[in-house]
Amino acid sequence: MSNRVVCREASHAGSWYSASGNYLQLTVAHAYKQVDPSITRRVFILGPSHHVPLSRCALSTADIYRTPLYDLRIDQKVYADLWKTGLFERMSLQTDEDEHSIEMHLPYTAKAMESHKDEFSIVPVLVGALSESKEQEYGKLLSKYLADPSNLFIVSSDFCHWGQRFRYTYYDESQGEIYRSIEHLDKMGMGIIEQLDPMSFTNYLKKFRNTICGRHPIGVLLHAVAELRKSGLEMNFSFLNYAQSSQCRNWQDSSVSYAAGALIVH
Repeated sequence: MSNRVVCREASHAGSWYSASGNYLQLTVAHAYKQVDPSITRRVFILGPSHHVPLSRCALSTADIYRTPLYDLRIDQKVYADLWKTGLFERMSLQTDEDEHSIEMHLPYTAKAMESHKDEFSIVPVLVGALSESKEQEYGKLLSKYLADPSNLFIVSSDFCHWGQRFRYTYYDESQGEIYRSIEHLDKMGMGIIEQLDPMSFTNYLKKFRNTICGRHPIGVLLHAVAELRKSGLEMNFSFLNYAQSSQCRNWQDSSVSYAAGALIVH
């Protein structure tokens, strides 16, 4: 039996974000301001799969995730408990390093937790194209972890990917310019997420087909919340910031929307 430590390299550093660690910018930083490193001992990171077809959720084969700041350690005890359920696949190291959805949150996690960097571990979960029943199943499973105040949950997602290159050009002319229509569509979805109602979010996606890449991780979180609410736990979600990569005004334009929000468990 090998005791070799497997490391996932920061494969997108230097291209998708700065390799120097000077990257705390954009919308996402608003959410990380909510993190309390003094009580956080485990950071669950749920990210969508962009490159491999996946109908379930997958766990990493790595022990360590590298970041430009310092290495993050995967919580092997939680991983073992999740693996025992039979609901998870293992992603190859190649798949892990090709995927950006989880990695983009690692430098922010490292920065937010810097004052307690030796006192926490991470639980990365790659979320596939789940059916509604599977979103519910994973939500129920993860709800007990969400209920623990020492656990922080991060859900990775962009919002609308608009333009011909994304094969999505929904436009409500009553909203004015295209970018205003996109904002209206996104904020409709954000409002539904704030209601913490998984069925309403599913219906919104079916109706408008908004290209929210993390719709399945969001669905899992909403179902976890719904499970905890049954036992009387109070929670509220609010979005803190919204931005678009550019303002679309004609059919040749394209943009990606970003939103940051925080779920507070009382």
